[in-house]
Amino acid sequence: MFVLTPLTRHRMQLDGASREAEGYLELGMASQALGSLQRRGKLVHSDAHACYLLGESLRELERHREAIYPLRRSVELDPTPTESWLALGWCYKRSGQLDQAVWSLEQALGRTPGDALLNYNLACYYSLAGRKLEALQRLKRAFDLDRAFRSMVASEPDFAPMQSDPGFRMLLAATA
Repeated sequence: MFVLTPLTRHRMQLDGASREAEGYLELGMASQALGSLQRRGKLVHSDAHACYLLGESLRELERHREAIYPLRRSVELDPTPTESWLALGWCYKRSGQLDQAVWSLEQALGRTPGDALLNYNLACYYSLAGRKLEALQRLKRAFDLDRAFRSMVASEPDFAPMQSDPGFRMLLAATA
């Protein structure tokens, strides 16, 4: 006779809720994903991936400030997934905490320096923070890693503070 331990039962419930939430998120049904995870209560806060999914659900619902806690918990439990750091930075930025957004992406970049998306987004945040030299360095690195990011600059409002900067113009001209 096979008997499930409480720990095994909790893990199975959490795995099921996570799979369900992932499915809902893929379908653009963030409210349902959020509900699926919230029904699991405290179980979610003991698992990095479940915390990420909870934060991602809140982020998709534009509840950025609320998303910070589960995303922060996710990176505390497992600091390796880049997407957790990106989502955390996104939420910090949109809740008016630009210094924390920068910190989040710097943490992620320290783990995966060759990620073009991280370099590009950190360039955006540096630009908004008035850190032009650092923004240019990250932007150049993003272009070096993936030229496709070059085409995104013109429509990126985060680079508005740098539009008149000679270094910014030179970088864009050199990479055209």
